[in-house]
Amino acid sequence: MVAELLQFLVSGLTVGAVYALVALGFTLIYNASDVVNFAQGEFVMLGGMVTVFATAAGVPLPLAAFLAVLATVAVGLLLHRLAIEPARGASAVTLIIITIGASIFLRGVAQVAFDKRFHQLPGFSGSDPIPLLGAAILPQSFWVLGGAVLIFLGLWLFLERTLAGKAVRATAANRLAARLVGVDTAKVLALSFGVSAGIGAAAGVLVTPITLTSYDVGTLLALKGFAAAMLGGMGSPLGAVVGGLMVGLLEALGAGYVSSAYKDAVAFLVIVAVLFALPQGLFGRSGVERV
Repeated sequence: MVAELLQFLVSGLTVGAVYALVALGFTLIYNASDVVNFAQGEFVMLGGMVTVFATAAGVPLPLAAFLAVLATVAVGLLLHRLAIEPARGASAVTLIIITIGASIFLRGVAQVAFDKRFHQLPGFSGSDPIPLLGAAILPQSFWVLGGAVLIFLGLWLFLERTLAGKAVRATAANRLAARLVGVDTAKVLALSFGVSAGIGAAAGVLVTPITLTSYDVGTLLALKGFAAAMLGGMGSPLGAVVGGLMVGLLEALGAGYVSSAYKDAVAFLVIVAVLFALPQGLFGRSGVERV
């Protein structure tokens, strides 16, 4: 019983860490621009797919992962420059439709550039399970959890200790005031897209040895990441982390104790219940008015 519960908890935390990274990408872009970027899941897909095909071409895995993150950051910057920037001043609905269109476009490009099959990376430390209190834990789970913690810490240091990070925070707090004191908010938005794309790509590299990847895996990841961001409170980095872990745990426990066929339904039903009771999410602010 304890071993079974531990197995579910580790599985839930592993996938939840990925959802948290996706939710963090949503939060960064939303704070800088009010844009809900539904192409965030495609960044995860690109990170995994580029790494898979680069390693298949003979590139060492660390270099392939680095190149995948760089390529995805470039895609994020292009998305901002070619799709978001020209629509500056458009309504929130218009911008959401633009990001959905970008998601469909990236999925189509990936289908043509790669293929329609599922792919997997080898585990970074092998694939032999590690016995722990009767449970069998994949070594890659520790890579995912450890990598997520490093990314969270790195992002915190960036936002708290660098001028660029403080510019992002200032823009999130009050865009007009930030502009008046000399912050180039357009560059801040581009930076937010680039950093969010890099975070998504890193998540894709870390999780591909466990969950496989394909040209169309980004859609569900975006929905789960968005649900996590909403559950934690849209715009709250802490909420993104907590919301992601909660969604992952709910899925794992629902699949283990109810049915794997309904794991998505269990998670979303609980999220809907929470949002009915607390519309701003667990860590969101109520009554926020942007200037």
